[in-house]
Amino acid sequence: MRDDRFHSRLEQLLSDADVRVDGDRAWDMQVCDDRLPARVLLGGSLALGEAYMDGWWDAGSLDGLLFRLLDAGIDRKVHGFADLRIAVLARLFNLQRGQRSYAVGERHYDIGNDLYAAMLGRRLVYSCGYWRDSGDLDAAQEAKLDLCCRKLGLRPGMRLLDIGCGWGEMLKFAAERYGASGVGITISREQAAFASLLCDGLPVEIRVQDYRELGERFDRIVSIGMFEHVGVKNYETYFDVARRCLADDGLFLLHSIGGNTSRTHTDPWIAKYIFPNSMLPSAAQLTRALEGRFVIEDWHNFGADYDRTLQVWRDNVEAAWPLLSERYDERFRRMWRYYLAGSMASFRARLIQLWQLVLSPSGVLGGYVAPR
Repeated sequence: MRDDRFHSRLEQLLSDADVRVDGDRAWDMQVCDDRLPARVLLGGSLALGEAYMDGWWDAGSLDGLLFRLLDAGIDRKVHGFADLRIAVLARLFNLQRGQRSYAVGERHYDIGNDLYAAMLGRRLVYSCGYWRDSGDLDAAQEAKLDLCCRKLGLRPGMRLLDIGCGWGEMLKFAAERYGASGVGITISREQAAFASLLCDGLPVEIRVQDYRELGERFDRIVSIGMFEHVGVKNYETYFDVARRCLADDGLFLLHSIGGNTSRTHTDPWIAKYIFPNSMLPSAAQLTRALEGRFVIEDWHNFGADYDRTLQVWRDNVEAAWPLLSERYDERFRRMWRYYLAGSMASFRARLIQLWQLVLSPSGVLGGYVAPR
């Protein structure tokens, strides 16, 4: 049964973001269940995402609608119990230690290599492409891998550590194009198995291993899209591990999504359905953890490129759905669509960024020249 009080309140909130209920524009919200306003207003962002998954509402341009909500700050006006719960848990517990550190591998990265192969393009690189001089996704990902190698100054014979190596593309690229050897660690068994096959015959070792267990030394370290799972309570430990593993004259490239404000947890819908126990670092949180451990040689933001990357990922998944639907149901499809659209919206509104930091133990003698 429709409750006009909730309906009017939802209409007012949406109008502040130039979104209409049952309007005729692509980004307007089409309400499919009269219970939606109460569910969303009482449940916050978790309820909004779950209601979309359940088919209670839709939009022709989902990313367009979510962008307008975020750009207008509507997310800051509606909070549910789940927001409070996750904030309390993050304050009381270290959500990224012990077995919890493996949860994101089991629940996200181990979903199925078929989904990621369909989504990510020729190279299975699950992070932002570098579109500066690239016309398609595959070129943008190769440009990003090459940018990382150039920033690290990789040369033949160097030993590279990849913390959070994914499906092994960075190490394969570094070995084939730059003559480096390396070790990649991941907490995903599916990724490790794939990466081992991908790098077969190359001087590359892939391990299922927590970064805290690392001890040997490397000439260079890279970490692409893994730091978002470390958690603020572990930042100092993470950088201590990187420092003890890096040669005194080495370089460390950290590639991470970052937030404009300091937080201790992620959105409750993202935590429940996509990245459990994750959080985005702020610049302040990063610099505090780096103090006394590394010199920041370069800080490069190309977060606007992520919106374009995500759009291609979405198009790839939609095009591949006739085959993917044999393994994944319609609710999963709507969940994944909402995840990608919400990510596009967040980058488009410039609420989150994509940072590459180049770090050195004591400063590069004579200064560091940053490639672009």
